[in-house]
Amino acid sequence: MDVITLHSRDVPAEHRFEWWCDLISRDVAPTRISTDHVTDFHAAAGAVDLGPVQLSALSFPPLRSTRTPALIRRSDPEVYELALIMGSEMWISQARSATRMRAGDLVLWETSHPFDGRGLGGNDQSRAIILHLPRATLPLPATRVDLLLAQAMPARSGMGAILARYLRSVLREAPTLDRADADRLGRTAWDLAAAFLAHRLGVQDRLPVESRRQALLARIDTFIDHHLSDSGLTPPAVAARHHISVRSLHMLFQQRGEGVAARIRRRRLEHCRADLADPLQRTLPIRAVAARYGFASAADFARAFRAAYGMPPSEYRRAALDAATAPGDNRTCAVR
Repeated sequence: MDVITLHSRDVPAEHRFEWWCDLISRDVAPTRISTDHVTDFHAAAGAVDLGPVQLSALSFPPLRSTRTPALIRRSDPEVYELALIMGSEMWISQARSATRMRAGDLVLWETSHPFDGRGLGGNDQSRAIILHLPRATLPLPATRVDLLLAQAMPARSGMGAILARYLRSVLREAPTLDRADADRLGRTAWDLAAAFLAHRLGVQDRLPVESRRQALLARIDTFIDHHLSDSGLTPPAVAARHHISVRSLHMLFQQRGEGVAARIRRRRLEHCRADLADPLQRTLPIRAVAARYGFASAADFARAFRAAYGMPPSEYRRAALDAATAPGDNRTCAVR
């Protein structure tokens, strides 16, 4: 699908800051912006339409962004903005709360109340991925959600980490998506964001059943990926860790068309295949690669790999490494 990507380098230098102000006011919400970098303003913006939600990626120099009552009266899209901070530190104030955010934090603000935001990076770029959530669609009391405004919410573990990883992966893979894929991923992004906010507020019971199901599946997927090296990673172990019955676990996965054991095996094989193709790991024995991801038997691994990819792991590694070092394929990075 189309991913809209805009960069200040495509605009004459003297018009770049004006271009950025117009872009943010038009595509996000009318905002007053000021900066000390008017004459050297370097910024970029990307946008992906995910159906029920929109996803943006912004990169910009230190600046101040304020939304006043007058600007709200001019235009209000009535949207919650849930941002994952990726670059230098930022600061925001809204609804009698203020917080300083660093890379790895999530922060929520909304367009219907005044706010004051600042990039604090000195000469470094501020970067963020922003999920735009229509206020009217969020099944949580607005008075409760507003308690989370301008609060730094770490996204390094739990539901925050799951949501952050999902947003990064969707943004990375967006160019390969078709319209139906984008809509499905948008619904999942909405489910995960709603589950994250509900968890922060302790009101998970307010979420629709489908949102709770998607959030549980996301937690299970993350648990599986983090424990692939454990040979004891089985459906009963997964079910016990998430306090559900094995039958309930199988029913969850049945709806997505892939069994629990099948997903565990597929993810193990995918990681093994990536390591076998890595030139930096060419001297690592294949049996060690297999053991790293929970295959107790080298013979079992070889059979599973051949069934999945149509060739033995040794043959795959040889072909992948030969391709990586083929003449004309320059993989040297210059330090600038």
